[in-house]
Amino acid sequence: MESVVYDIIIIGGGPAGLSAGIYAGRGGLKSLLFECFDPPSQAVMVDVIENYPGFPEGIEGFRLIERLKHQAENFGLEFRKARVDRVAPDDKEESIWQIKTGEGVYRSLTVVLAVGARHRRLGVEGEEEFRGKGVSYCAVCDGAFFKDKDIVVAGGGNSAVSEALYLTRFAKKVVLVHRRDRLRAVSALAQKAKDNKKIEIILNSVITRIQGKDKVGGVELRNLSGENKSLLACQGIFISVGYAPNTEPVAGLVEVDGSGYVIADETMQTSKPGIFACGDCRAKPLRQAITACGDGAVAATSAIKYVDRIKGRAYE
Repeated sequence: MESVVYDIIIIGGGPAGLSAGIYAGRGGLKSLLFECFDPPSQAVMVDVIENYPGFPEGIEGFRLIERLKHQAENFGLEFRKARVDRVAPDDKEESIWQIKTGEGVYRSLTVVLAVGARHRRLGVEGEEEFRGKGVSYCAVCDGAFFKDKDIVVAGGGNSAVSEALYLTRFAKKVVLVHRRDRLRAVSALAQKAKDNKKIEIILNSVITRIQGKDKVGGVELRNLSGENKSLLACQGIFISVGYAPNTEPVAGLVEVDGSGYVIADETMQTSKPGIFACGDCRAKPLRQAITACGDGAVAATSAIKYVDRIKGRAYE
């Protein structure tokens, strides 16, 4: 067990966690951030973030992360690459939290959960069988492998439409399949998809099965209006049907909503004193890079005030 007691340990290296690190470092806290997931953030898988203020031409996701990380390092934030298995109360001191990792146990006065979220599975026959053989969850990661192929994208939100648009760089054709009668994506993205000649949009339909031999050869569709089924030939399917929070390290410890997202107030305080949540793992109406950064700033500021109270140096 580490003998050092940090003021703040941040779990997660995305926009929320790095923003928290910047503010914690500026606030003079002894700070450590765990880059615990692979990839460390959904942001690195985004081709271009078009709506981040200050970048009118857009910015690649991994470049934004690089800039945030460099800025946090300049303010003294320490980094460790390790998966956090569990957050738990300290065995001896009530005001300290233990962060248990595969590399040892770390101790801190406060914890900032910036663990983000992962892609939800579609949950249909063939999905697991063909993972890596035509089934993918990341267009930026795998799109180049599908040059001149016919591709299906499952989903109708911002992420799914963005993936479909990105895949038109490589694919011969992209078919976007969505269960509703209109796309859920914001109008600007939806219109781009409708205007793109490489994209076909199929609404009121769900994918019920992924089939093939050694690799994906097609998907079975079910029309929700007439319940008719049809086979759509393709060589790949990209699944973008939402996210599930990576909250396993705090399962049963902090209060979560029905979907597993951590419940935190406007100060990012969770149901446990000294544990704060920010970014995509938090229950909130909008999950974007800019809201994650704002959450991180608030979480670190709240952690600073919490630490100052514990150490008897709060400014009243």
